Amino acid sequence: MIEQQLGRCVASWYPGATGVTGAARLSGGASQETWKFDIVHPDGNVGAILRRSPPGYGASPSPSRGVDLDGEAVLMQLAHDVGLPSPRVMHVLTPADELGRGFIMVRVEGETIARKILRDDEFAQARPLLARQIGRIAAGIHGLPKSKLPDMRTNTTTAEIADLTREYQKSNWPRPVFELALRWLADHDPGPSREVTLVHGDFRHGNLIIGPDGVRAVLDWELAHFGDPMEDLGWICVNSWRFGEIDKPVGGFGTREDLFAGYEEAGRKPDPDRVMFWEVMGTLRWGTMCGRMMQRFRNAPDHPMEQAMIGRRSSETEIDLLRLLAPRGK
Repeated sequence: MIEQQLGRCVASWYPGATGVTGAARLSGGASQETWKFDIVHPDGNVGAILRRSPPGYGASPSPSRGVDLDGEAVLMQLAHDVGLPSPRVMHVLTPADELGRGFIMVRVEGETIARKILRDDEFAQARPLLARQIGRIAAGIHGLPKSKLPDMRTNTTTAEIADLTREYQKSNWPRPVFELALRWLADHDPGPSREVTLVHGDFRHGNLIIGPDGVRAVLDWELAHFGDPMEDLGWICVNSWRFGEIDKPVGGFGTREDLFAGYEEAGRKPDPDRVMFWEVMGTLRWGTMCGRMMQRFRNAPDHPMEQAMIGRRSSETEIDLLRLLAPRGK
């Protein structure tokens, strides 16, 4: 069914296309779908990706925290146009396509699974280069011109602390380490950033396509917003994204020094103190998200094991928070 719909859609804007083949849904969220397929063309098939909210769903799974799919398409194309590793957007869906809300982009080959990126021989030469490369990419994202960006929410350190506090209190599940972290964040709030830029919002493993040559694409811009650019640098340093390589704080493959060096090479100045603040914030944010997942597991009649597997990681974030706060404790 979806191949027929995609075939009609593609034929309307891709000259010479005769249909699509190999449509397969990839793993993803409950409301948003990602499909891979090939555009059939006399000059050779073209790999493509459909990212959509099907008819009956909203345009974004997190409308209060990010952008809708139209906004994602704009951001990804802007990044592509300035030379950042981002897929080229080929088509933004219209009602006539009868495919819901979303867009079709060129498929970028590579790996997103952290375990393979951090351990397989295929990526051995790329791993020492990734932290510096990611620093340069982050700087490019933060330098995208505001005049061309879609409407987005603005986040601040103070607002994020308040939001996390509400999330924690709603859980009705006392966790002294989380309370300690909330107190630390309130005591060390650095205040407004000297510069407000585009922030990707989920800059980490899983949202980076990596090949033997390094980063090939940045994906999933749905949590993009305006804010402190150091938020992205802190988020990628969260220990949960190191997958056991705890001595390599940037994604389990590099150092903060290399990350900052790459950021500076692209013409922007990192603020290590603010990065550390956002690393604590990100660790607590992930911990509260895991806690919510465990509550869903407990309350769901079928007790999905995926929710339990994620939910148990809240205890890991407690250890991470203690490691981060111990040298700065009072």
